[in-house]
Amino acid sequence: MATAVQSTQTPCLICDAENPRNQVQCRQCSAPMALVHNTIGQERPPCLVSILGDSNVGKTVYLGFLLDMLSQRANLFEAVPKGAYSVDLQQTVISHLAWRMFPPKTPVEANQWNWSYYEVRKHGGPERWIDLVTPDMAGEAIAAEVASPTTFRIIQNLLLKSRGLMLLVDAALAANGSAQPDFFALKMLSHIDTMIVAKRGKKVDTPVAVLLTKCDYVPAAFDDPRRFAQSNLNRLWNMCESRFANVEFFATSVVGSIAFATSDEDGLVTPVPLHTALRGILEPFEWIVEQL
Repeated sequence: MATAVQSTQTPCLICDAENPRNQVQCRQCSAPMALVHNTIGQERPPCLVSILGDSNVGKTVYLGFLLDMLSQRANLFEAVPKGAYSVDLQQTVISHLAWRMFPPKTPVEANQWNWSYYEVRKHGGPERWIDLVTPDMAGEAIAAEVASPTTFRIIQNLLLKSRGLMLLVDAALAANGSAQPDFFALKMLSHIDTMIVAKRGKKVDTPVAVLLTKCDYVPAAFDDPRRFAQSNLNRLWNMCESRFANVEFFATSVVGSIAFATSDEDGLVTPVPLHTALRGILEPFEWIVEQL
């Protein structure tokens, strides 16, 4: 009887908790169990890449356009979505931007996050497929986990299992003199360092791509992202030098021009993206793939 019960259980890909085979979401961390079903029969372990950043830094928009460019075979990439759920995020982002709207904020609740699972490879290089698994995590949830570890256990498990990390930092805010992006990035990297590295003398070797977002406001960041980070995000820069062995900086931009609309009823100001002008979307991901 025990053997029969055990055989009907499936471990979650993220937290390893046992779940019934017909379970839709993990009972412990809310990750979709379809991730496990889609990896069955693969001869390679899935590659988890986590995209991190503060609220309103542009994670959802960036991830949506990245997946869309991969699925359109940009820059010799080939990407195959594993399950219809993997397309939901990019469809939401592309549809909203086409109607000159930003997509809605990602819910804080983990059971409402969009997950994507793509098989990706690049032509012209080594013929190898990479299983890209990544969720669109809410910035508020990430901040809560950093402030009080294990608040969102799914984030802790994701960070421990991630083969690569993308940290999004608001370059427009940083260039305007705000210290918030620098402090958030410093806290995030400190949290990762504490979790992954047990010995103080050893650096984190997980590849970390630092993405300077909204660089349409600060075009100079495209000329030299490393210099921009050193000048405007000095705390982040110093942490990377001290504790991380494999870090690279990238400048990215999605929106080409933006307007602001006001409501006659409540006076709220709403940003309106007039058109998109993608820059630096693929380069960070391509660098991560090269490090794996």
